[in-house]
This record gives sequence, C-alpha cells and structure tokens, in this order.
Amino acid sequence: MTNRTIRLRILLFVLPVMVGLLHLERPAAQNAAAQPSEIWPADRWPVATPESQELSSATFAALDKEIESGVYGNVDRVFVVRRGYAVVDRRYPRDYKSISRGLVGPIGCGEGCTDTTRMHEFNYFHPNWHPYYQGRDIHTLQSVTKSIAATVIGIAIGRGEVGAPDHPFLQYFKDRDLSKVDPRLHRATLADLLTMRSGIEWHEQDRPLNETNTTIQLESSPDWIAFTLRQPMDADPGTKWAYNSGGSQLMSGIVKAATGRFIDDYANDRLFKPLGIRDFHWKKTPTGHPDTEGGLYLSAEDLARIGYLYLHDGVWNGTRILPAGWVKEATTRHATGVSPGWDYGYQWWITNRNGVDIWAGRGFGGQFLIVVPARDLVAVSYSWNVFGGRAGNLFNALLTAMLMTAD
Repeated sequence: MTNRTIRLRILLFVLPVMVGLLHLERPAAQNAAAQPSEIWPADRWPVATPESQELSSATFAALDKEIESGVYGNVDRVFVVRRGYAVVDRRYPRDYKSISRGLVGPIGCGEGCTDTTRMHEFNYFHPNWHPYYQGRDIHTLQSVTKSIAATVIGIAIGRGEVGAPDHPFLQYFKDRDLSKVDPRLHRATLADLLTMRSGIEWHEQDRPLNETNTTIQLESSPDWIAFTLRQPMDADPGTKWAYNSGGSQLMSGIVKAATGRFIDDYANDRLFKPLGIRDFHWKKTPTGHPDTEGGLYLSAEDLARIGYLYLHDGVWNGTRILPAGWVKEATTRHATGVSPGWDYGYQWWITNRNGVDIWAGRGFGGQFLIVVPARDLVAVSYSWNVFGGRAGNLFNALLTAMLMTAD
C-alpha cells in the first residue's frame, strides 16, 4: 500500500448532517441573497463582537468550551466573519509532535519516524507537513482545495482562456495518447467534470483503504492525469454522480494546457494577490502538476477571503475577479442527493438548514469553508482528526452557532 493514500478523505468525512437548528432568524425571505456588506479586509480583518453583528457570544462561548474539552477532537482553528467583521477567532494549539510520536500507518509515520522513504510532504502523520506546513500558519485544506481549483477554472473561463462549461474537456489533453479512452468520454463536458458526473468509473467511497481503491491506485502512479484518463467508464457523461478525486486532478491539467501556467502560479496572480493572500503552499504531483484534489494550504483568515469573494458574487472591493454568473452556476444543485442532506455544484457542496442555503468546501480531517449568503456569514474551521478515535460533528455545531441570533 502506498504511503500517499490520504486522499480517501472522503470516505472518512462525508457523513450525514441531519441536526436541525434552533433560534433562527425569522423565516421570511430566508433564502434570498442578503445585500452583502462593503467592509473589506486589508492586511487583517476588522474585528467586532458577535453581539454587534446580531450573533450570540454565549453560543460561541459554549462551543469554545466543548472544543477545549475535546468533544470535536483535534480542532486547530475556528474563524467566523459576519458582515465583513471577524467576530470569532479562536486558536487551539496542539502538540502534534507528541500526538503523532511513534504512529505508523498507511498514510504516514509520525514524530520520530526513521523511514527516510516516508519523509515527504505526503506524509500525513508527521508534523513537518501536517496539519501546518513547515511550522507556518498555513494549514492543509485537503479537499477544500477542489472548491478553490474550480474557482480558478472560473477565472480562466472569464478570461477566455478556458472554454465554456458545456465544451468537451478532453480538448485540453490532445497532447496525450487518447487512443484507448472510452468513446463516451469525448462527449463529457467540463461541467460534467466539475460536478463529478464525467462517467469515469471510480471507486473511492465504496472500497476500503487497500489496493482495490481507485484513489490508492492513482496515488501510486507516476502520472495522476494519465492514470485518470485511462480508467474505464461505467455511465454516460452527465448521468451518474461519483466522488472522483482523479477527476478533480484533471483541473490541474486543464489550467496548464489552457494558460501555459501551472495552477498555483496562475492562481497566485489571478486570485490570491487580488484578494490580499500572500502566503500559501500547493503540493506537487510527480509530474509537477499541483495537487488540485487536496494539496493547498492557506491560513484561516485567507481561506475566509475566498468565501467572502463568493458572498460578493465574485467581486472584490469593486473589482470583478470571477465572471458574472459564475458564483450562481458553481453553487447550483447540479447533482442532488449525493449524500444525505447534501447536493453538489462545481466542486462545492450545498445543503440547507430551515430554508437557509449553505455552500461548503469540505476536506479530510475536518477542514471546512462555510458560506451562508443569506446571512452575510463566512466561517473556516480547521482540525486534524486523522489519528483514530471518534470526534463530534464540528460542522453542525459551528453552523448552529452561526445561525443563532443574539437575544
């Protein structure tokens, strides 16, 4: 079994989310888009109390106490923005050297590891690389990376460098041997790829962590893009949803083919710098393509900027970053009922609480970017629950606190 099997994150974190919420604001026009605030962060987010933004400090304090008691496992950070103000900013320092010491498993080895073949950035137990990168404040996003990679695709579409979503995506791989590709794949569109309905047969959620799992096979291959394109198909494009991290990796190849630049470099110019994001790391696959299925690291404050961009329909402080209509299209329920309580857009998860729509990026180990457009709310939570044991559902608890109004 390969050491780099972590991207099966989806087997471990895609769980039913069924808890109802109390004390919501009045139901009238709950799902209508709120007029977002025009408060913009500079180097830092402006700070306010929850009450000043009509949220409940007591509810967040109770959640904070639960986190500190260990109810939700190894939580690292909770950061909440309401109407452009940071109203919650909590760090939970963890000694990952002690936590990981002596641990060895299929996804890596922890502090004290002497196996030099496992000492690389795809070692998910070792504190050199996870959850924070090389001691910096940037934290692994895991599959939240998918949502950001799709955002970069949107930028490239808006600039005319990538074609419309209804165009076949194989046009970006003409330099590869496609002679053995199922003919049906030539009909698969970029939208099919973004919504995980390409028709490519992929066993990520329905197999154990062993060599029968397609993602394990992907990560032991020298070329992740070539491996994905070689897979058989088990459905016509657009007819079947299947969580497919290999399909998400194809976004990396599409950006490179269309722009001539790797997606990390392109995103830095077209997304990160305009939003004021200065520090990030993006892991690379063996071919040098950035890992768009789970390899990006950002601080919580900077990930919140991307959520805030979505709140503002892709406009940042008067400058349009995403093409008009992209946010609506990306967060449309293109695939419904993909897991209990969840639908799927363009690499974004969509759910609803008492008539309130929530958009989310979700990643293995407990990474969440939460956007509630009707309430002008963005939240980021980081955890690193990969060492075994059970942890409570922080997503539900945090969302409950976010939607509870002040008395």
